[in-house]
Amino acid sequence: MMETTKIFHYDNLSVSYNRVGVQDKQPLLILHGWGSSKQVMMPLAKQLSDIRDCYVFDLPGFGNSSIPNEPWSVDNYADLIQQFIEDQDFNSVDLLVHSFGGRIALKLCAHPDAKQLIEKVLITGGAGMKPKRGWKYYLRKYTAKMLKAPFMILPSSLREKALGWLRTTSLWGALGSSDYSKLDGVMRETFVKTVTEYLEPCLPNIPQEVLLLWGENDEAAPLYQAKRMEEGIEHAELVIIDHAGHYAFLDRPSHFASIAKAFFKG
Repeated sequence: MMETTKIFHYDNLSVSYNRVGVQDKQPLLILHGWGSSKQVMMPLAKQLSDIRDCYVFDLPGFGNSSIPNEPWSVDNYADLIQQFIEDQDFNSVDLLVHSFGGRIALKLCAHPDAKQLIEKVLITGGAGMKPKRGWKYYLRKYTAKMLKAPFMILPSSLREKALGWLRTTSLWGALGSSDYSKLDGVMRETFVKTVTEYLEPCLPNIPQEVLLLWGENDEAAPLYQAKRMEEGIEHAELVIIDHAGHYAFLDRPSHFASIAKAFFKG
C-alpha cells in the first residue's frame, strides 16, 4: 500500500493532497479543520486505508496548498471539492471531515448535484451551526464597533487606511478570536466570511447517510451543535465518544477508527 503526494490545479491554485489506501475501494475524501493540515488527518487515513482509497487534502490557505487570490467563502471550498470529484471521474465518494471541513461538507451535500456524487459522510467536531454567545462575546463585538466609529466619517480612501491601521493594533487583536488574531490579508477575510455563515438552512436538504462522531468534551464545537445537526439532517445519527474533545480521532484513535470502519463498511 503506497502513499503518494499529488497536486490538483484549481482556479490558478495548487492544492496538495496525499493518497493512501486500496485503489479499487470506494474513494474517501478527508478534509481538515481551520488552521490545520492534511498531516493532522493522515494517521486516521492510514487506519482506514485498508477499506478505502483515501484522499487527504491541504485546503487552500493551509499546509502546502496555495493561498487564494481573494477571500473565499464556504461555497468556494465546496466548489473546489466538487470539481475534484468530477475531474477524477469518480462514480461517487464518501467524506470524512473535521471542524471547518464540516462546513464544506454541509454546503456540498446540500447541493442538488451532490446526491449522485456523495454517499456516506462522517462529520467529527463539525462547525457551521450558530453558536450560543455569552456576554464576553457581545462586549468584544460592541467594543470593536465603538473603536471603528470615529473612522467611519472619513472619506473612503482615508477610512480604509485608518481601519487597516486599527486592525494591526494589539487592542484590536485582543478583541478577535485566537484564530482571527493569527491571520492577516486574504486568510483573515476568508475566516470572517466563512465563520459568519451559519448553515442550518442546509440541513433539511442533505439526503446522505451522516454519522456525527463527537467528543463529549468538545469545546470548539459543543455537543448541542451536533444535536442540532442530528435533528436537522434526515438520515443522521450522533455517536458520542467519551474522554475525548474536539480532536476525538487523536484523543482516542483506535476507538474512533473502529467506529468509522463500521460506518463505512455498513
